[in-house]
Amino acid sequence: MRTRFALLAALVVALPVLLAGVASAHGYTTNPVSRSSLCAQGKVKNCGDIQYEPQSVEGPKNFPAAGPADGKICAGGISRFAQLDDPRGGTWPATPLTSGASYTFTWHFTAIHATTDFRYFITNDNWDPIKPLTRAQLNLTPFLVSNWGGQRPSGDVSIKGTLPAHKTGRHLILGVWDIADTGNAFYSCADVTF
Repeated sequence: MRTRFALLAALVVALPVLLAGVASAHGYTTNPVSRSSLCAQGKVKNCGDIQYEPQSVEGPKNFPAAGPADGKICAGGISRFAQLDDPRGGTWPATPLTSGASYTFTWHFTAIHATTDFRYFITNDNWDPIKPLTRAQLNLTPFLVSNWGGQRPSGDVSIKGTLPAHKTGRHLILGVWDIADTGNAFYSCADVTF
């Protein structure tokens, strides 16, 4: 009896410590609407597992120097979310935007984590929307950075910024949420048209 009590007491003490090591951050962009969000909403079909876990596109951070491999960026390098890397012949629904305009970018969270920053990249004018996303197709300098210095958001985050100027036609915006206390980041691809 004493042994059972000691084991139960040890488990009660150890469980919070064990669970603290589990990453609890999850999120995706809803403005502009991401491929993950479109799948979760059922607006795009044949999405595989991502339709149930739009918040789980988590991969190594330090993009573009590190992070997911070219062609696997939208899925964060996670093979079971590979449908996000499929350009679908350039037919992903696209959010209409105005080049150079003010815009509010939004991340939706299902769990929150200490944050280094949110960064937004956009495709070059020579981007081919019928090919999977590569670094060569992106402007590797983010057009918007929101620094958080390790703070933990209190809920969904809206970030005001300015859209890149002189953009026309179809593009893709890559949102990267860098986590402060893990080696990971969350990746969110949104198809847009200017």
